[in-house]
Amino acid sequence: MAVDQTYRRLSRRSLIKLTAAGGLASALPSTFLCPEALAQGRKVLNTMITPEPPIAVPGINNQGPTLIVGSKLFEGLLSYSPRLGARPALAKSWEVGSDDLTYTFNLQTGVTWHDGKPFSADDVVFNLTKLHPEVNPRLRATLANIESAVAKDPATVVIKLKTPFEPFILNFDATTLPMLPKHLYEGTDVRNNPANQNPVGTGPFRFGEWQRGNFIRFVKFDKYWQPGKPTLDEIVYRIIPDSNLRGVALQSGQVQMAAFNDIEAFDVPRFRGLPNLEVAINGWELFAPLSWIDINNRVKPLDNPKVRRALSMAIDRNFILNRLWFGVGKVATSPICSSTKFHDASVRLPAFSVAEANKLLDEAGLPRKADGTRFELRFMTLPYGEIWNRLGEYIRQAFGQIGVKLNAEAVDAATWARRVGEWDYDLTVNFVYQWGDPTIGVERTYVSSNIQKITFTNTMGYSNPKVDAAFLKARQSAKAEDRQAAFSEVQKILVDEMPVIWLLELAFPTITDKRLKNVITSATGIHDNFAGVTLG
Repeated sequence: MAVDQTYRRLSRRSLIKLTAAGGLASALPSTFLCPEALAQGRKVLNTMITPEPPIAVPGINNQGPTLIVGSKLFEGLLSYSPRLGARPALAKSWEVGSDDLTYTFNLQTGVTWHDGKPFSADDVVFNLTKLHPEVNPRLRATLANIESAVAKDPATVVIKLKTPFEPFILNFDATTLPMLPKHLYEGTDVRNNPANQNPVGTGPFRFGEWQRGNFIRFVKFDKYWQPGKPTLDEIVYRIIPDSNLRGVALQSGQVQMAAFNDIEAFDVPRFRGLPNLEVAINGWELFAPLSWIDINNRVKPLDNPKVRRALSMAIDRNFILNRLWFGVGKVATSPICSSTKFHDASVRLPAFSVAEANKLLDEAGLPRKADGTRFELRFMTLPYGEIWNRLGEYIRQAFGQIGVKLNAEAVDAATWARRVGEWDYDLTVNFVYQWGDPTIGVERTYVSSNIQKITFTNTMGYSNPKVDAAFLKARQSAKAEDRQAAFSEVQKILVDEMPVIWLLELAFPTITDKRLKNVITSATGIHDNFAGVTLG
């Protein structure tokens, strides 16, 4: 019997009592535990990932779970401090030319892929000029600005840009631009390459085993290029669909870390009070995740900005923050998070008002019918855990107050990504990272040139030449004040036309056993490679 089927029959209270009595471990089905993880004397980090990712290769798939697990296998040229300062990773040093166009990266030596092949500058050039321009949705515009990328020698890469690009240096961490092996991907169908199922990276952990629906196991890479690292022997990501069981697994010590969507917001205060656990909300500085209701702008009557504005005014964001997220996070006020550069605090979303929302829909020529509804829409829920299901329920109720009936469609993570990428939806919920600069993390969602059938592009089909021009001006401007002016114009137009309905600036808690050290040391937190993580 599947794990979630077993435990879904138990109440939350009974599970906690069972844990307190020490009976949880004996009650666990044998399929719940990874046998290798029980080996005595080995430093094994047991953790969770929710939901189960489709693959473990960042760049080819950019859903949050993929980035979290894949960054243990794959590395980028750089990493970033909490203040977004660049740090060495696969590049030990770098220089920016006086022309602001030339970037020279000096690579670490002695780096090998997990299959024993040497990592070199040729791999970097391949990733910059071939692989990522083809498959990575948010890097297309950035990489299109590269005039040339040359392997000067096996350990040196010289990149020449067409035009200066101030945030270019923020594009090189493992979640943004991971290095994938040229010898396995060159000349292949990258998206369907067999290596996607048996990943080969340069990271401190190599792929071990994946039992779908049960666990993903990564094993220490003995030939890792950093001497003495990693200190962990294994990392086991457990797939636990039931949120109650995830909480019990953490409280009982069956896992030593929970993060991202693993723990329900209402459980966070309880875990803060436990003496063996620590709760942190830092480690998301580069991402600044922003949640929203994703609108297919092609679908009538959603092609009318007045209708989209009415839907936005029917949403009580303070209710979502305080009653669903229990105060963890902030209410969104703009398309650019308040923690991201160039946020304009003078831009504000229209206030919550059901009466005004109804008035707008009347003005849009969408009167109520005899049954009280105005129109119906398909609504695809985000399959990332129960809190997102509850958010979906709230949205259905909120829109019901203004006569908009939502027909919910439940899908798994892979189906959700495919259907969004194929524009096969009316409404859904999404959250997107901002990557330290609006040109990198925000522009991709709204410019006409990025209307593509690829998830995390402008899949909603929004188009406004003024927005395109303002984003272009910000991209090509070297002065911060010019970029601020352009981004302020963008924020004002977008809030007026409401191509999506922004909800919350998310904060994902990371809850760790106090014996676990060095988990969050950068702006990407749990997305780091965990080479320096120790378990006492």
